[in-house]
Amino acid sequence: MSNKNIGSNIWDFCKELLPINRSITGEGVEQTLKKIKLHVPNLNIKRVPSGTQVFDWIVPKEWKIRNAWIKLPNGDKICDFKNNNLHLVGYSIPVHKKLSLTELQKHLHSLPKQKKAIPYVTSYYKENWGFCISEEERNNLIEGEYEVYIDSELFDGNLTYGEVLIKGDSKKEIFLSTYICHPSMANNELSGPCVLTFITKWILSLKNKRYSYRIIFIPETIGSITYLSKNIDYLKKYVYAGFNITCIGDERAYSFLPSRKGDTISDRLAKHTLKAIDKNYIEYKWSDRGSDERQYCAPLVDLPVASIMRTKYGMYDEYHTSLDDLENVVTPGGLEGGYWSVRLCIEGLENNYYPLVNILGEPQMGKRGLYPSISNNIKSDEVKLLMDIISWSDGKKSLVDIAELCNVPIWKTFPSVEKLKGHNLIKLLKEPLK
Repeated sequence: MSNKNIGSNIWDFCKELLPINRSITGEGVEQTLKKIKLHVPNLNIKRVPSGTQVFDWIVPKEWKIRNAWIKLPNGDKICDFKNNNLHLVGYSIPVHKKLSLTELQKHLHSLPKQKKAIPYVTSYYKENWGFCISEEERNNLIEGEYEVYIDSELFDGNLTYGEVLIKGDSKKEIFLSTYICHPSMANNELSGPCVLTFITKWILSLKNKRYSYRIIFIPETIGSITYLSKNIDYLKKYVYAGFNITCIGDERAYSFLPSRKGDTISDRLAKHTLKAIDKNYIEYKWSDRGSDERQYCAPLVDLPVASIMRTKYGMYDEYHTSLDDLENVVTPGGLEGGYWSVRLCIEGLENNYYPLVNILGEPQMGKRGLYPSISNNIKSDEVKLLMDIISWSDGKKSLVDIAELCNVPIWKTFPSVEKLKGHNLIKLLKEPLK
């Protein structure tokens, strides 16, 4: 697969996954993970039983939904789950009854300011039921007797997630996480797991990996809490950097949300990368958090996890509605940009050594063919970058430090570093000099 088609390939995968009804548990999560596994065969699908204590939470019962609809007084069906899975409030309990419009209204959800949108609503931890409807359709309902039908089931089952472990030269890990618990919404849900699927394929293709990789596809919140409860000691010991990947498929913006500490290597690489991609990228504060970074960066956990996004969750009109689609929101170009924002961060981490010069004084570049033979006081950009890298290579500054000082993206330094290393002018340290 060529990189120039990466956005289209990810978009096609989004299209394949879009119709699946996902929730925090259930068949939709299983189906989604099995489709990811077709791309990433070493994905391990793991299950945690309902009722398991995970920190302050308990893994909920598994939810199964077969069908749901409302029947109008004239017998026509509306809010048919089989036509759009957003019509049903997530985790609705089974119901089959007839009721008045007044009674029905208590169980309907719509958006007065977005008259054509079907909202996304859930009731995970308190048994309830309901339907989601466009404001336009809701306003057309007439008095009469309505029939509601929800063929669902809550039972002791499992919370399911996927995990990929890829070993590198070091036990230190780069941690990548995304969530797979929302039904048919393109940017808020599918862009993250679809981009991360293709990032995982790229990592697996690398011949040399400095770091190991831990990649997880989980239900949001309860999934990250569950995963942390099982792995927190190991993660705190070995995770060197990490990214929460969500809302990464549109073309409207690039966004960054820091870790709680705000000064980790993940924060630095994410900001460095996004600044180079789009100087107008939006930098949020920790107080703007709202996804799984809340768990990864919680006090006493404090993993070095930052969030890389295109338009942040909650900051676009279509968020958590049926309007978050593959036509008007998520595009191949948006997904491609999201893919490269993550990939460039990882490449930066892999190459963020501490360069140290091997000679005293400024090297004689001309005899190595690295400097023009005729001096006219004009240095090419390539020569200037070579000389600047040498001047900062004291073994105490990382390559991203040097890239910042040279005012270039870190990936622009890679050819120069290789050239200097090839001429034995610098060596690359894994740790800074004390």
